[in-house]
Amino acid sequence: MLSLAEIRAKAQSWLDKEYNEETRKEVREMLDKDEKKLVDAFYQDLEFGTGGLRGIMGAGTNRMNIYTLGMATQGLSNYIIQQCGNIGVKVAIAHDCRNNSRYFAETTANIFSANGFEVYLFESLRPTPELSFAIRHFKCQSGVVITASHNPPEYNGYKAYWNDGGQVVAPHDEEIITEVRKITSVNKIKFNGNKDKIKSIGKETDELFLNEVKKISINPEIIKKFASIPIVYTPIHGTGITLVPAALKMFGFKNIISVPEQDVPDGNFPTVKSPNPEEPDALKLAIKKAVESNAELVMATDPDADRLGLAVKNRTGEFILLNGNQTAVILIWYILSQFKERNKYKGNEYIIKTIVTTDLIEKIADGFNVEYFNVLTGFKFFAELIRQYEDVKKYIGGGEESYGFLPGDYVRDKDAVASCALAAETATWAKSKGMSLFELLLDIYVKYGFYKEKLINIVRKGKEGADQIKAMMAGYRNNPPEKINNSKVIKINDYEMQVSLDILKGTKTSIDLIKSDVLQFFLADGTKISIRPSGTEPKIKFYFSVNTKLESRDKFEKTDKILDKRINDLIGDMKLT
Repeated sequence: MLSLAEIRAKAQSWLDKEYNEETRKEVREMLDKDEKKLVDAFYQDLEFGTGGLRGIMGAGTNRMNIYTLGMATQGLSNYIIQQCGNIGVKVAIAHDCRNNSRYFAETTANIFSANGFEVYLFESLRPTPELSFAIRHFKCQSGVVITASHNPPEYNGYKAYWNDGGQVVAPHDEEIITEVRKITSVNKIKFNGNKDKIKSIGKETDELFLNEVKKISINPEIIKKFASIPIVYTPIHGTGITLVPAALKMFGFKNIISVPEQDVPDGNFPTVKSPNPEEPDALKLAIKKAVESNAELVMATDPDADRLGLAVKNRTGEFILLNGNQTAVILIWYILSQFKERNKYKGNEYIIKTIVTTDLIEKIADGFNVEYFNVLTGFKFFAELIRQYEDVKKYIGGGEESYGFLPGDYVRDKDAVASCALAAETATWAKSKGMSLFELLLDIYVKYGFYKEKLINIVRKGKEGADQIKAMMAGYRNNPPEKINNSKVIKINDYEMQVSLDILKGTKTSIDLIKSDVLQFFLADGTKISIRPSGTEPKIKFYFSVNTKLESRDKFEKTDKILDKRINDLIGDMKLT
């Protein structure tokens, strides 16, 4: 770690005239009054990783600002020129509702245009999946979305995409990182844009995107019968407001109930503690509205509308939140069952899930004799696989536990716009069969097994926190437990070492995925525990998955308590509380 003297010297360089007055003022205040903030802002450079940038906004090398963003964009521009030349290069840019997002998007557009690229810049905030669509539609070589997804308000981020509409993957990711690291001075950034190169896009692109969304509908005739089903939708102040209601109406739904307080885009997210549909608080207002209006389904999207949260009525009529695994299970089952019912299979279809997502999806795929693939966490790996099999296999759906789902291949990132529409259609299908979405989920459990998952996040902020997370991973890797909650560890998957160890057989096999800092412990009782540091937030994640047989719907509550206790015992044994 840099010494305090080195950090102060680094900060002093940000007082030069190359930086604007607002930035210089903030740096001076840190130098004079706030040593702790100064250290955190300058102890390292905000790293352009394989997913781009994400960080707290403010002045400093470890902050999200036009200079760190500028270095990333100039490095990306240099790489694009290496790969494609600078004649005829096209890029697309979108942004979410966050503070400074428009400013960052326009700065990015200026830099791209100054490098000679033709830039398609959305006129205002738009969902991330539409950015992926636009890259493909306009035949762009690359694209960027300014978003920090569901992070707290003080964050913003920058995600880079390649010509397939997916986030950059190998070899592009590491080579882009190399080029970004070469931008060691703000003097190397071409900030002065060419306005003639920047084209504003909006409604026409929206219509094209929505036309593709509509194609994922499997049972439009059922929607016609239940078009008035009351559905509450909230964008949680984010970009979903621009397209989700329109997508639902295009599907044929006529009773979409809004949450007016949250329909207003606002980077401060004033009505929630966190704009994350995984958090119960984020759906509190929407559920209140649903109770008042006797709605049957609640849907929420995160700020850049790539994640979907659902609330459904349980058997006593109370709204409960589904987790990402449960939503993915329901949507995968619906797609596979309806493809079979309508004789849509051609024999080359497949689905995708991540290694930390419920294995119940695998059971369902096996039940329908459909091929499935496991990939590392992140939809860029979905996109990579879809591209790999584009001419020989047909992707029809896939999801991850962190509330992401993609029901078609017209975009190459998770898509909450289409997922909202598909979830609403699934609800109408269930209603046509005399059941709710919750009862459909229970029937899936009865047939394929009751899988229950829980995620524990251990937050460790700053440099000290990052070191603690590294130490935790090293401890589990170098000294793995022999038992957890009195159940033997029978297999360990180490994705960093790319090795799967079968402890019972004493054999090792290679894992055919790229290196990733993930560990998985498989126990004799069927438990799976996955551990990985977050790639975008200062936390380490523990994913617990347990399962058992569910004999009938009526046994759900009792069986649920049994599985809940097993998970809590695992957490207690690992001393995570």
